[in-house]
Amino acid sequence: MGVEGIGASVVRKEDRRFITGKGRYVDDIKLQGMTHAHFIRSPHAHAKVKSIDSSAALKMPGVVGVLTGQQIVDDKVGNLICGWAITSKDGTPMKMGAWPAMAPETVRFVGQAVAVVIAETKNQAKDAAEAVVVNYQELPAAADIRAAIKPGAPQLHPEAPGNVIYDWAIGDEAAVKDAFSKAANVVSMELTNNRLVPNAMEPRAAIADYNAAEEHYTLYTTSQNPHVARLVLSAFYNIAPEHKLRVVAPDVGGGFGSKIYIYPEEMVALWASRKVGRPVKWTGDRSEAFLTDAHGRDHISKAEMAFDKDNKILGLRVKTHANLGAYMSLFSSAVPTYLYATLLSGQYNIPAIHAEVITVYTNTVPVDAYRGAGRPEASFLLERMMETAARQLKTDPAELRRKNFITQFPHQTPVIMAYDIGDFGASLDAALKAIDYAGFPARKAKAKSEGKLRGIGFSCYIEACGIAPSKAVGSLGAGVGLWESAEVRVNPVGTIEILTGSHSHGQGHETTFAQLVAERLGVPISQVQIVHGDTDKVQFGMGTYGSRSIAVGGTAIVKAMEKVEAKGKKIAAHLLEASEGDIVIENGEFKVTGTDKSIALPMVALAAYTAHNLPDGMEPGLKETAFYDPTNFTFPAGAYICELEVDPGTGKTSFVNFVAADDFGRLINPMIVEGQVHGGLAQGIGQALLEGAVYDSSGQLVTASFMDYTMPRADDLPSFNLNHTTTLCPGNPLGVKGCGEAGAIGASAAVINAITDAIGNNKLEMPATPDRVWHAIHGNAA
Repeated sequence: MGVEGIGASVVRKEDRRFITGKGRYVDDIKLQGMTHAHFIRSPHAHAKVKSIDSSAALKMPGVVGVLTGQQIVDDKVGNLICGWAITSKDGTPMKMGAWPAMAPETVRFVGQAVAVVIAETKNQAKDAAEAVVVNYQELPAAADIRAAIKPGAPQLHPEAPGNVIYDWAIGDEAAVKDAFSKAANVVSMELTNNRLVPNAMEPRAAIADYNAAEEHYTLYTTSQNPHVARLVLSAFYNIAPEHKLRVVAPDVGGGFGSKIYIYPEEMVALWASRKVGRPVKWTGDRSEAFLTDAHGRDHISKAEMAFDKDNKILGLRVKTHANLGAYMSLFSSAVPTYLYATLLSGQYNIPAIHAEVITVYTNTVPVDAYRGAGRPEASFLLERMMETAARQLKTDPAELRRKNFITQFPHQTPVIMAYDIGDFGASLDAALKAIDYAGFPARKAKAKSEGKLRGIGFSCYIEACGIAPSKAVGSLGAGVGLWESAEVRVNPVGTIEILTGSHSHGQGHETTFAQLVAERLGVPISQVQIVHGDTDKVQFGMGTYGSRSIAVGGTAIVKAMEKVEAKGKKIAAHLLEASEGDIVIENGEFKVTGTDKSIALPMVALAAYTAHNLPDGMEPGLKETAFYDPTNFTFPAGAYICELEVDPGTGKTSFVNFVAADDFGRLINPMIVEGQVHGGLAQGIGQALLEGAVYDSSGQLVTASFMDYTMPRADDLPSFNLNHTTTLCPGNPLGVKGCGEAGAIGASAAVINAITDAIGNNKLEMPATPDRVWHAIHGNAA
């Protein structure tokens, strides 16, 4: 409705404060009497903590205290937990090793905290930390999957013999075996999904303030889900009673999954604030982010795909080893299982699938969800397999995909997911047209005449967003529900506040959520305020991750709006002496259909609060709440095609074109969607070409700074050619599906498929650096 409702590319409301430097991030907050924390972290990947001598540090200027891991254990602060229980295929529960907030006895990754210095200033805390003497007894380390599962490998946790956390499986193994026995062709691959370090613009930070008079705690933190943080901190970590703990996540400069979890620093800050009787602030630096933020991906997989004589897929068999690092992070167990293996059908009609996932402890920082969370790993494996199959079967990669697309919906895959709707052929057609696929052979020949190798690569991804319903995920081991809440407050003068349990850390919620209200009531978005990120203001919510904000959080807002509108119509009908069924809402007014009688929203709101003239039996006020628990996932999907050139002399890759054709259902704000896709594509391309966390054999992170870990920059990326096809999601009233992770899910396979097409060598690992590509061209492994 109008120029600010659904479908309008409205400029983001929140950007005014961001681009003028008026944002309010955790590090901007200053409290009376605030102290500063600096953590003392292990330089070893695996070691016993023999002793900690803080006597010299305690005498230094400004030092308030030095607190150790043993002290936090003695105070009975709980260990960090994993919130999704996975059962091995033999029926045994996952083997969760104890993860204390600071290590009292044993450190298991470089960067794990053993003590914290509290001082008047940040620099005083840093200086004093250097005076703390920690005596370690170094132990052998296992820094990667292969080292950790090797016979005689160092044992990380007594609870997990052989460092195996669980050996889980999904699908019908017998049906897959039968499919392979009938196959005319079998395609096999071994793939590595490289480990990534999330790097949000804003590093993690926390400020804890204990009020002794009220025995109340406040935590300001860089969190994607403050309510879940409060729940876990109170119910499992014994930090504070839930009603005595307020968690505030103000402006947050990016999360990408890495800020979903509760980290040790937040726990320690809360505990330390009570110990020292003053507010405690910790702001991580970039080095700490590399060493302690949850990493992403890190899979080794073997995959086999069976085809009949007509190139139709008969079955898929996958065995994946996933590295979960030194401890189990909050949702880490779900990522390589229910967020990965359940998407291995992709866009294809695969009759039989069996996947086995073995997760492993290593002496590295814990691994958890990172943009896409399991879906990028599944898409990369499947789309590399499809491209390899096309080459082995000597058929066109687009047509092989089309031949195997799911075309009838709803479609039940062999691995839990029930796809509700889609048109995969339409996305592929849009991408083929946008890239001028028919003209590629001529372009390839021209590039060859100029001494360049040109290739083209496909990736047809699907993802599952808005994880739901709560009953279903609960049956699969989830420790929380995955609904969302909203409260709509129409104030007495007609301004509107939307309280949402979703959290914005760059997605533009303050604009898109306001657009939902503008669409329904016809009011300008300037009249709408979005409130989020504060557990004292919003009743409860599940936060933002998994591209759930609009599909789940937005639908909760719509449900609450419906209740507000219904009450508003009753009041308007009473005031206008009309039938309630004749009242419509247009341009901020309640109108009587077929007449010139109307009353503006502010007058209806004022009537609701003055309560002088309401229908008999009606309560005053105009405020409603809704909880929305989806009936199914949403399933965004699309086709990506990458065209690029490789210089055979240097191995350098240059983009010619990158086409994305996505189906996100209804677009609330196309401009914001475009920005989300751009960001996702940058991260997917970054994984394919540039990024990769590397540990040496002793467990030292070799790529621990931007000097060694290569983030994509503007000149590394092409100008993206974005296209959209639309099938409206039937599972929510908005018809939306989610867009935040798509680019990161689909891009990597398209890039690697294009490079391997260009160089004529299918063996190429990510990141495909010029050195790796050069060696692949010239027949030498790198």
